[in-house]
Amino acid sequence: MWKGIKAVRPGATLGDVGFTIERHARNNGYSIVREYCGHGIGREMHELPQVLHWGEPKTGLVLQEGMVFTIEPMLNQGQRTVRTQQDGWTVVTRDGKLSAQFEHTVAVTQNGVRVLTLRSEEKMLN
Repeated sequence: MWKGIKAVRPGATLGDVGFTIERHARNNGYSIVREYCGHGIGREMHELPQVLHWGEPKTGLVLQEGMVFTIEPMLNQGQRTVRTQQDGWTVVTRDGKLSAQFEHTVAVTQNGVRVLTLRSEEKMLN
């Protein structure tokens, strides 16, 4: 998530953000779940654009100052595939390996990015 956040700036693309996240995950032995994505925040809680956590550099929507969206990748220890349990809410990995998801809401600023959901005790990690 932090690698993707650090890729946010005017002129970058959503593909740049997704590529950065997936490359970091793969380089560390993890996979990215593709069934879920980040999203725009505006008048509604979940809006366009869809913020994929994988992608190709220099593709997708070009980021502009004032845009607000979430970055919330789900990383798996094993394969990227998941299934939803009968309760219709709980999502588990198909291979039974561990998975984790974290989320922040960010704003594209003139100079880069501002994390809007940063807790006072939390620091941006390098």
